[in-house]
Amino acid sequence: MARSSKTPGLNASSMADIAFLMLIFFLMTSTMDVDTGIMRILPPPLPDDIEVPNVNKRNIMNVLISSQDKLLVNRKLGDIKTLKNDVIDFMSIHPNDPNFPEVSSREVPLLGTVPTSKGIVSLKNDRGTSYEMYIRVQDELASAFKVLRDKLSMEHFGKKYSDLVDEEQIDAIEKAIPIRVSEAEPVNVGGN
Repeated sequence: MARSSKTPGLNASSMADIAFLMLIFFLMTSTMDVDTGIMRILPPPLPDDIEVPNVNKRNIMNVLISSQDKLLVNRKLGDIKTLKNDVIDFMSIHPNDPNFPEVSSREVPLLGTVPTSKGIVSLKNDRGTSYEMYIRVQDELASAFKVLRDKLSMEHFGKKYSDLVDEEQIDAIEKAIPIRVSEAEPVNVGGN
């Protein structure tokens, strides 16, 4: 008997649908872009009936970023290259020095009684400040507090703060050196 030269065809339309659905699935579930930002937990808004505490001026380091990305530190022209060291110096313990923040003693588990700075870094920026400069300033502030925490952690636990794994040790360092950055709403301050 003679064979027919026609071969039966396959309906591939359902295969194309499945391939399309799989492509969409992988595009939706895979990570294409990683969002970047500042890893900081913001405190909840204060209730209206809370009285704002009075803060001694010597305890505040004012950092202002102008619309031209110029930095003012305590009303003097500052430099992004020295900001980290300026913050470290300001937040370090300087007992009985009226040019630096007040110092108080605090009982911290695992550390005992430790001196803590009452210093606060007050950050304010102009609405025209570039995002790049804002992030650079935030990085310098975070880096300064990291250095202070690393130093205290090395003194008490023999390793850097970032290398600690014990939650009690991490909590102790964070209580002794809290990140005290007060950030105000952006304003129009011009190019001062």
